Amino acid sequence: MKKTILLTLILLVTTAVYAEEIKFDFNKHLFAKSQPKFKCDGRQHCSQMRSCAEAKFFIDNCPNTKMDGDNDGKLCEKRCGH
Repeated sequence: MKKTILLTLILLVTTAVYAEEIKFDFNKHLFAKSQPKFKCDGRQHCSQMRSCAEAKFFIDNCPNTKMDGDNDGKLCEKRCGH
C-alpha cells in the first residue's frame, strides 16, 4: 500500500513538473510570435519606412515621428496612397 501511494505521489509530481515545462514552452513560443516585427530606432520620416505597416507601427509606438506633414491625420500619403 505504501509503495502504491509513493508511486502515485511521484507520478503526480512528475506530471505537474512536466506540465509546467510544456506551459512555459508554449507561452514562450506564443509570445515570441506576438512580438512586433518593428522597433523604434530613431527613424521619423516616411522616406525611411519600408512599408505602410512599418509607418503605422512607428506613428503609434515611437516618439517624434514626422509622418503627417499636413496634419490631416493621414500618414505617409505618397507612400501609402491615402
